[in-house]
Amino acid sequence: MEIIPAIDLINGQCVRLTEGDFSQQTTYDSDPLAVAQRFEQHGVRRLHLVDLDGARAKRPVNLPVLERIARHTSLVIDFGGGLQSEEAVRQAFDAGARQITAGSIAVREPETVGGWLRTFGAERIIVGADFRDNTISINAWAEQSERTLREFVSDYLTAGATTFICTDVSKDGKLQGPALATYQELRQQLPAAQLVASGGVTTIADVEALAEVGMHGAIIGKAIYEGTITLTQLQPWL
Repeated sequence: MEIIPAIDLINGQCVRLTEGDFSQQTTYDSDPLAVAQRFEQHGVRRLHLVDLDGARAKRPVNLPVLERIARHTSLVIDFGGGLQSEEAVRQAFDAGARQITAGSIAVREPETVGGWLRTFGAERIIVGADFRDNTISINAWAEQSERTLREFVSDYLTAGATTFICTDVSKDGKLQGPALATYQELRQQLPAAQLVASGGVTTIADVEALAEVGMHGAIIGKAIYEGTITLTQLQPWL
């Protein structure tokens, strides 16, 4: 299982939100590059970089930060936030992203994201499956769609996608543990999907449990910044 630390960006700074709520923001570091380099020094290979300003603006805003991290580390970066067009996806790749995450647009415009999968290849396009109570969340997590998590992932597997970041939005930033039962069920139902857990990962026991379930990766954000998981503890996975 790959360990993928997260850096969320607002105004070029490293922050975390609780349940995606911009009014519940904590700023952890003013220099995301220094954070990324610290991850790399501990053996981390992957980075999940989220442009929260871009998500609000519906266009990439923090591309210069992506470019700096890509230039000054060898991390494999997946970038998301504000990617609403093929041009924006190309800008992210040109700035150094090795992969991008298609978030809300994957729910709203499956034809568009299907086109990206065909144009860029499934290894470069990750589908973001944000969910609450087993149904897909939309509109910046403020509303629930009628589509189940299983249906959503299954449909994208059929469209050629392979990798899915499954974020339990009810747990994101709360340090209350991941949605283990949901992930276990999804692994059994859709064994072909490469599933990355996101939201609620709090302790090394959580990481061990996710690995046991057979998750392809685990995104860890607040737990690292708050110290409930240390980079030293993560060494067996790095």
